[in-house]
Amino acid sequence: MLTHLQEIRVRYGETDQMSYVYYGNYAQYFEMGRAEWLRNFGVSYKDMEDSGIMLPVLNLNINYLKPAKYDDLLKLKTTLIKKPGVKIEFNFEIFNEENELLTTGYTSLVFFDMKKNRPTRCPEYLQKKINPLFDH
Repeated sequence: MLTHLQEIRVRYGETDQMSYVYYGNYAQYFEMGRAEWLRNFGVSYKDMEDSGIMLPVLNLNINYLKPAKYDDLLKLKTTLIKKPGVKIEFNFEIFNEENELLTTGYTSLVFFDMKKNRPTRCPEYLQKKINPLFDH
């Protein structure tokens, strides 16, 4: 499964004066998508950090096509782009209830060894779960 879908209901506190989702909140939506994508493999950010690996963001790119509004039910599509090495990369698409594409995005994150204080390769336990997705 390279792609994970989830629904997000826009809360009032996530909007600006125009009742549109505040632009900075999309980064949080993408974080939710990444976390749930990993959780589907039985891996959580918390477990990864407890094992000494962090995932800081290296790059974030967001394209705003149409606004999402208060109380909209959004569909967030999170897709792993390629096999992770030292980095893991995701694309994102956000659709409204009419299935209109509202926002696209991209993030790259680095696997970071907290003890050595330096980048490291994707943990073997995660690599074993992801590799079969690309072996076809």
